[in-house]
Amino acid sequence: MNSISANLNLMIKACEKASKILIRDFGEIEKLQVSKKGPSDFVTNSDLKTEKIIIDELTKGRPEYSVISEENGVKNNNDKKNTWIIDPIDGTVNFLHGVPHFATSIALKHENEIVSGLIFDPIKDEMFYAEKNNGAFLNNKRIKVSKKNNLRECLFATSGKIERKMEFSYRKSGSAALDMAYVACGRYDGYFQKNLHLWDIAAGLILVEEAGGMINKIDLNDLNDLKIIASSPDIKEKLTEKISNF
Repeated sequence: MNSISANLNLMIKACEKASKILIRDFGEIEKLQVSKKGPSDFVTNSDLKTEKIIIDELTKGRPEYSVISEENGVKNNNDKKNTWIIDPIDGTVNFLHGVPHFATSIALKHENEIVSGLIFDPIKDEMFYAEKNNGAFLNNKRIKVSKKNNLRECLFATSGKIERKMEFSYRKSGSAALDMAYVACGRYDGYFQKNLHLWDIAAGLILVEEAGGMINKIDLNDLNDLKIIASSPDIKEKLTEKISNF
């Protein structure tokens, strides 16, 4: 295994612990799908449980760090320079319907940049992670963005409403974190999306960059309404031109 920082190690441990709950709850959801009661409360409960485990584990290791999380919002602690950014289940609607495509996302922001990012898909047992100046990895193997430069050969990811017909192939997978992880490892050639929250994409930002990809400028002080275009350098201009004003 490549050498990783103590902080990333802490993130991995927290994620692995939380994933046990997620996997168990996901199994239960498939049973719940056939019952008369809607499972939406159950999901919120899974989100809260997972988030609590992650925050507890991270706080044990770094009690002074601040935290931004989807369910709890912003919690400023003594150390405001270092902030954990957590999305316990990115792809909640998939989770809710028994679709095995969701992930836990944890990032560490130091001052005004993301220095570590982790996206873990517990069902497929795929762990994507990156640290500043140390490359991006999937289950300990180095990953790189795609090298395609012909739009017709590319596959992109997005979600939400597309106002007009796009002249290329794209998917809506329902998980921003996994979309970005898939760009980082070359499965997708790019990802474009607006109206995002910081916790949806924080870990993905460093993953794509450390895998050699390019991303538009993101203000990490904004928590909501973020717009992102992430892709390989080879296809960036062609993609940006096709989705201008999306």
